[in-house]
Amino acid sequence: MAIEEKVRKIIEKIKPALQADGGDIEFVQVTPEGVVMVRLQGHCAHCPMSQITLKQGVEVAIKEEIPEIKEVVAI
Repeated sequence: MAIEEKVRKIIEKIKPALQADGGDIEFVQVTPEGVVMVRLQGHCAHCPMSQITLKQGVEVAIKEEIPEIKEVVAI
């Protein structure tokens, strides 16, 4: 399974928790350097806690299953 497909599956698992709080996340791409780019939507787009959610939630979940990923960033 390609890295992009693995990332998409993990993001799909995370989505319900974000949607429960009025937010959402959209996968954009994985760079050749191992950076996952996502777009935060809804309440997540403007929430002051979104960086904590992104780094301690989304990034940790992805890196646990895909060690090749170096970072997750919101664009």
